[in-house]
Amino acid sequence: MQEADKPSRKKIFFPVNTELRAYLKTHGRDMALPLAYNDLLNISYSIPLKDKHGNDTLWEKALYEMRDWEYLREGLINLYAILKTEGDFTFTKQLDVARIDYCTFGNSHPFRIRIVNRFNDNYDHYYIKKEDASRVYGLELEHILSPNRMTFLTGKNTLVEEHVPGLPGDVFIQNHLHLPETNKIRLAKEFVKFNERCFVRLLGDMRSYNFVVNVTPDIEDYQYRIRAIDFDQQSYEGRKNLYLPQFFKENNAMVQLALKHLNNDSILQYQAEERTLMTYRLIASRYRIMDLLNIMTKDTISTPQKTLQLKNELDAHFGGYTSFRKCTSMGAIVKTNLKKSLQKNLLLIPKIQSRFGD
Repeated sequence: MQEADKPSRKKIFFPVNTELRAYLKTHGRDMALPLAYNDLLNISYSIPLKDKHGNDTLWEKALYEMRDWEYLREGLINLYAILKTEGDFTFTKQLDVARIDYCTFGNSHPFRIRIVNRFNDNYDHYYIKKEDASRVYGLELEHILSPNRMTFLTGKNTLVEEHVPGLPGDVFIQNHLHLPETNKIRLAKEFVKFNERCFVRLLGDMRSYNFVVNVTPDIEDYQYRIRAIDFDQQSYEGRKNLYLPQFFKENNAMVQLALKHLNNDSILQYQAEERTLMTYRLIASRYRIMDLLNIMTKDTISTPQKTLQLKNELDAHFGGYTSFRKCTSMGAIVKTNLKKSLQKNLLLIPKIQSRFGD
C-alpha cells in the first residue's frame, strides 16, 4: 500500500450529537455510568507489559494512588455489572479488579480492565475509551449488519466496550495460518466474506491487528469467523481501498491464501452469499437502521475533503452511479453504498426497497 493509501495517523474525534444520543438511549446504549474515561487518566506510574516471549505489547499496567484506587475499583466493578447483567449488583461481592492496562498506541488510547472472580480466579476483560461518534456508528452498524452482536455503553463522554474474544489477526497469521490442521479453503472463504462486509458498510483500516479470528470445531473440521475489533475508522477516510482489507500489506498472507485456493467464480459466490445475509439483517432491523442512517446522514464524521474524495471514487468504482454525487456527508455515502451494493437483493422485496428510499 502506498503512503497516500494509508489511514490517517491521527483521526479527529467527533462528538455524539443530540439526535444520536437520543437514539442510543432508546436502544439501551446510553446511561448514567459510575465513572468516566477521564477518571482513569490520573495514573501515578505505569509498567510496560511484555508477552510471554518478552516482546513489548504496546500496553502498560497502570498504577494509582490508594485514595484513587478504591473509587476506581468500586466504579469498575459496578460498570462491569451494568455491562454484563444490566445493573444487577448481586454478584459484585465476589468480583475484583485484577489489573488496569493503558494503551498509548493508535487513536483511542483505551483502557483495558481485567475483572476477576475471586472464588475461582476466572477473569474477563472490557474496554473504556473516549466517546467518538465514528466509533459509535461503527459499533451499531456492526451490530445490525454483521453476524456478530456488539455490547457497548455510552455516557459521560465515555465509551465502554465488551471484549471481543478471538486470536488477534496478526498473531493468527504468524502462528496458525500455515499449521496443517488449518482449513485453508474455509479460512480463505471467510476472508472474502469479511472483505465484502467491510466494504458494503464502509468500515476502514481492517489491518490484521484490528480484527480477530474465531476458530470453531465443526463436523470433521473447523469453521472460521473474522471479527472487527476497532471501529474508529467507520466511513472516515477518503480512499476507497482503505475500506477493503485485501489492500493492506498486513493482510497479504490472507490474500495469497484466497488466490491460491479460490477461483473467480467461488469468490463471486461468497461475495453474493454475504450480501444476501446482510440484506436479511437489514430487513430484520429496517426501522432501527433507517433511524441510525437518517441521523448519520446529517452528522459530521469526516472532513469535507475526504467526503468529496470518497464519493468520487465510489462513483467511479460503480461505473458512474450518480447518486453518490448528491451525497454531502459520510452518512449519506454509507446509505448510498448500502443501497447500491445490496440493490439486486433489495429489488427482490419491493416493499422493503421502497422503505429504504433515496
